[in-house]
Amino acid sequence: MRPTTHTSLVLHRRSLYVALGLLALLAGVMLVSACVGQTYIPPAEVWRTVRGEASPYDLVVNELRVPRIALGALVGAALGVSGALVQTVTRNPLASPDVIGVGHGAAAATVLALTTGTVSAPGAMPAVSVVGGLAAAALVYVLAWRHGMQPNRFVLTGVGIGVALSAVVQLYLADSELEAAEQLKLWLTGSLNGRGWEQAGPLGVVLLLSLPALVWANRAVRPLGLDADTASALGVRVDRARLGLTVLGVVLAASATGAAGPIGFVALTAPQLARRLTRTPQLPLLTSALTGAVVLVTADLAARTLLPPLEIPVGALTALVGGPYLLWLLGRDRHERRGP
Repeated sequence: MRPTTHTSLVLHRRSLYVALGLLALLAGVMLVSACVGQTYIPPAEVWRTVRGEASPYDLVVNELRVPRIALGALVGAALGVSGALVQTVTRNPLASPDVIGVGHGAAAATVLALTTGTVSAPGAMPAVSVVGGLAAAALVYVLAWRHGMQPNRFVLTGVGIGVALSAVVQLYLADSELEAAEQLKLWLTGSLNGRGWEQAGPLGVVLLLSLPALVWANRAVRPLGLDADTASALGVRVDRARLGLTVLGVVLAASATGAAGPIGFVALTAPQLARRLTRTPQLPLLTSALTGAVVLVTADLAARTLLPPLEIPVGALTALVGGPYLLWLLGRDRHERRGP
C-alpha cells in the first residue's frame, strides 16, 4: 500500500480576525490619505480617478498621492516583518534593524555613494542601500560570533557598529557642500515626499521574491521562540535558522531604507503591537507586516496634514512617537524582571 500523507494547517483564529481587521483598517487609512491634503477630493472621485476615468484630479491622485501611499504601505510592511525577524533571532523586544546597524549601514553606503559621485542614478540607490545594510549586518554577525551566535552579544555589537557608522555619515555631511548636505539630511530623516512608483516598484519586487523565504520563516520562528537547548532538542539547527532569518530581515530592512530613507521605530513597535493584538507566543509575521503598513501610512498622513502647508518628514514623526514607546517598553521590561 502506498503511504498516505496528510497536510495540516494550524490556524490561529484570533490572528486571522486581527489580520482581517488590520487589512480593513489599512484600506480605510489609504482611502483617507488619498482624499485628504491641500486639496480635498471626495472618495467617489478618487475611485473614478484610480479606475482611469477622466477626472480633473488625475495628477493629484494618480501621480502624487496613490504612489506615495503604496510606497508607505510597502515600506511599513517590510519594516514590520524585518523587526519581527530580528526580535525573534535576538529574543529581545528592544531589538530592531536600526539597533543592529542595518539602517546605519544602508545610510552610510548611500551617503558615501552620493557624496563621492560613485553612483548617480536614482534607481541605483536602493541597491546601494541593500549592499550597505548587508555589509553592516555581516560585520556585526562576524564580530558577535563566539562558538555560536549569542543574541545579547549580537545586539551590543550592532549598537557599537551603528554608532561608528553614524559618525562616518556625520563626517561626510560636514565635508559636503551646503546644498548636497541639506539633501542628504532630508534623506537621512526618512520621508515619502517626492517618492512614488520608481521606489515602490523595486521594493514590491523584493517583497514578492521574498515570499517563499517568508513562508519558511513563518515556520522557523516558532521553535526559535524557545530557548536554544529546547530548539536543538527538537531537531532545529539553531545557528543556521538564526542566520537565515537575520539575512532575510536585513534584506527587507535595507530595501525599505533604500526606498524611503531610514525611518526609525516602525520595525521596533510594529511586531510588539502585533503580538499584543494576536496574543500569540511568537511574533506573527503577517500581522507584523500589516501593523507596520498601518503605522507608516497613518504617520505619513499625519505628517502631511498636521501643520499645513508645512510637511513633516515621516521619519521625524515616527521618532517622536517611538521615543516615548521605547521608554515605556524599557520600564515595563525592568518591572517584569523585578517581578511582583
